[in-house]
Amino acid sequence: MPPAQPNPTQPKGTPPSPHLRRRRLGLELRRLRETARLTGDQVIEQIGWASASKLSRLENGRSRPDPRDVRDLLELYGVTGPLRDELEAITREAGDVRSWLRSYRAMTPRQRSFAELEAGCADIREYSPFVVPGLLQTREYARTRIVSFRPLGNHTADAGSDVDDPETEVEARMSRQLLLTREVAPPRYSAVLEESALSRRAGPPEVVRAQLNQLCKLATLPNVTLQVLTRDARVANWYMPHTGFSLYRFADPQDPETLAIEGHSTNQVLNDRDELDRYTVVFEWLQSAAMTPEDTLSWLAEMAGRGYGDPGRPAPSRGPVTPPTQRRRTERLTGQ
Repeated sequence: MPPAQPNPTQPKGTPPSPHLRRRRLGLELRRLRETARLTGDQVIEQIGWASASKLSRLENGRSRPDPRDVRDLLELYGVTGPLRDELEAITREAGDVRSWLRSYRAMTPRQRSFAELEAGCADIREYSPFVVPGLLQTREYARTRIVSFRPLGNHTADAGSDVDDPETEVEARMSRQLLLTREVAPPRYSAVLEESALSRRAGPPEVVRAQLNQLCKLATLPNVTLQVLTRDARVANWYMPHTGFSLYRFADPQDPETLAIEGHSTNQVLNDRDELDRYTVVFEWLQSAAMTPEDTLSWLAEMAGRGYGDPGRPAPSRGPVTPPTQRRRTERLTGQ
């Protein structure tokens, strides 16, 4: 890993995500252990830790790192110089939860998990089959979505949350959206939305119309690409995703790419390379089968102009398009 360098793409005032730093630190510690040809049991024995789970939690980014523990590991692995300095700095950032929570204290746990992934992102790709993604929602649409979960129990959408005021959650979601229009290095954002996510009755007519108009505006941003996957679209291999997902690539190339698979009340967050490759292929399939960004903008404008409740203009039926780079990746994964 090269020495730490100032990151010009990190927006001023945005604290580094402890979640992301823990994952990066864990990957580096595992790499260093494997380079030293040591097993987990050998490390535990030589350092004198009581439990093997302690090392496992550190390497998997599941625990807040103790600087003394990291120093012991770096000493054992023979790490010195700029690399040691950087890993110790990452350790401090991984443990600095308080400054992060001060910036995002109004967020529920689920929104905070999204915000942690979005911080420092250079590229975000999302597939949303049921609702408009949070980064694209209007205030009224977000409020409708948040309030809709209340009859199912306290914060079904955000299990374990101590945020009781829906307006606080709405404001937190609006604050997350600022990254798309920030002046310094806004991330590239690409989304594939199912037609049903936009045409179903997801709120009062005026709320849905305003949301469609908002999507039209966002689709004109140079860093935003929106595509609608119509009901009659044919995805490669007749593939049908089971749920929504997001792919995150970060401004710092040393930070691990991340996949978040959406669940009803929680998200599954993965860094596994095979899973990332599979979902990248799936996203490319969805993009290829969806309307072009230009046709999507026209479709959204027509939907908003027709008024809420009218059926959307059907897109022409198309077969899947398989770009050469995607085809090579698909052959590698499927063995074809």
